[in-house]
Amino acid sequence: MPMKHTWVMAALLLWAAAPRLAAQTESPNVILAELSQITGWKIRKPVPMDTMTRDQLKTYFEKRVGEMVDPADIRIEEMALRRFGLVPRGFNLKESTLDLMTEQAAAFYDYKKGRMVMLDGQGTLMQGIALVHELAHALADQHVSLDRYIRKSGQSDDAMLARQAVMEGQATWLMSEFMARKAGMSLRTSQSLVDMMGRMAGAGAGQFPVFDQSPLYLRESLLFPYAQGLRFQQAVTVRLGGESFGKVFATPPQSTREILHPEEYLERIASSRVQPGVKLPAPSAGKWDKGWKHLASGTSGEFDHQMLLRLYDKENEATAVDWRAGEYDLHEQKKTGRVLLRYASLWAAPEAAQRFFASYRKVLEGKSKNCVFTEAAPERLSGTNEDGGFTVTLRDNTVSSVEGWPAPAR
Repeated sequence: MPMKHTWVMAALLLWAAAPRLAAQTESPNVILAELSQITGWKIRKPVPMDTMTRDQLKTYFEKRVGEMVDPADIRIEEMALRRFGLVPRGFNLKESTLDLMTEQAAAFYDYKKGRMVMLDGQGTLMQGIALVHELAHALADQHVSLDRYIRKSGQSDDAMLARQAVMEGQATWLMSEFMARKAGMSLRTSQSLVDMMGRMAGAGAGQFPVFDQSPLYLRESLLFPYAQGLRFQQAVTVRLGGESFGKVFATPPQSTREILHPEEYLERIASSRVQPGVKLPAPSAGKWDKGWKHLASGTSGEFDHQMLLRLYDKENEATAVDWRAGEYDLHEQKKTGRVLLRYASLWAAPEAAQRFFASYRKVLEGKSKNCVFTEAAPERLSGTNEDGGFTVTLRDNTVSSVEGWPAPAR
């Protein structure tokens, strides 16, 4: 996984406090040995090392994306983000992601091939910090197949982001702990160090133009696995000790809510509590699916709702903490190419659902042009916008919507 620049900046603060490492980068074998001591994981084999120029790196990423991701899946992901209003219309997800990966990477661990790749020409400190982070991935991969771990998230978008937070958060925690120990400190006994690393997650504006110009949702979703993943790993490590490093892979978090609120994760694995679900609304009476093709189904988590509110109703962003479940699916009309979005979210209490229902009116007004409401009742919104007809319904602690119907949704 590419190393985020903000963590490099934060790590420099710790690196500067470790004179023994300031002069030169430690060897991969020395770093692996200490990471092994921290985690209790044995080193099962050496990690092959390679270098690339930045041009080679972009070519490599383009090839890997072509091998791993179906273009149809990228189109559907773009479509979902646009329909929710999380990225602007015309946004190119593939190109933006490739540009970001190339701009941000100082090193990465290729878990498909089990090798480390360093960017040629980077400064000693940058390389050293990135090397520790990526070797943490390599060590984890020798005990847990990272490729399989990510793929097991299935169709759940939110669960995949939560699993990425486990991977990147743990590597960031180990990188920080590695450097803290060189300075005679430890994250295990210093929450202030963890807080410092968390605060640094938003630093570095102006140094990386591709990142700075990316949509808010993309920027925050790239930072989330590192910033919130670090805090999650800290909380689990404080509670479970050395057992935490394997536990978060063996029993992964089910949602970004469990990353944002580690106590929820710890309570669930102790009680085997089942995460709640929510039922999608029927878009219309009768056989609505005639002439429509199902494109995708997915989950929308607390993180997604936090971003949605930050974009369109920032004053009520705190409502996202009351999210409990979210589902959506997309259907495409074969003749016209029109896309239908069905969405539903479950909230902690009717009052929270009511607050989000009120906020969702602002979402509708903000994400589409020519938004006209034909009905604005306390528990129902109907109307049209550039995507077609829509109906939003509030019922008890559930908010649901159907958006993109050819005529005003019924």
